Amino acid sequence: QVQLVEAGGRLVQAGDSLRLSCAASERAFIGAHMGWFRQAPGKEREFVAVINWSDTDTVEADSVKGRFVISRDNAKNTVYLEMNSLKPEDTAIYYCASVITEDPRYLPTSSDEFVNWGQGTQVTVSS
Repeated sequence: QVQLVEAGGRLVQAGDSLRLSCAASERAFIGAHMGWFRQAPGKEREFVAVINWSDTDTVEADSVKGRFVISRDNAKNTVYLEMNSLKPEDTAIYYCASVITEDPRYLPTSSDEFVNWGQGTQVTVSS
């Protein structure tokens, strides 16, 4: 069974920090690159960050670079998104996603490239 379950979203104030987690089933996690995406009201889903299976490489969107950190715990089948210095424009539903790529060195950043998705968790940042 493939399952991704996000948690941790809530209402915070600008400047606050928040950590999201995504617990995955083995089929969705083992050997997979894990990504975070977000979708704000009226906007398309956008890439936030991705981490490779071996936890040796990450890519972050320019809009969150220096503020957000993606990490994973392969013993717990869980990926995290540490969000610092939150801004109102970070308000969105945050989704966890996973994919096993043919070339493990390739890190996808497009939502079309990810296969498994969670239901999302709402993050609201007030000014």
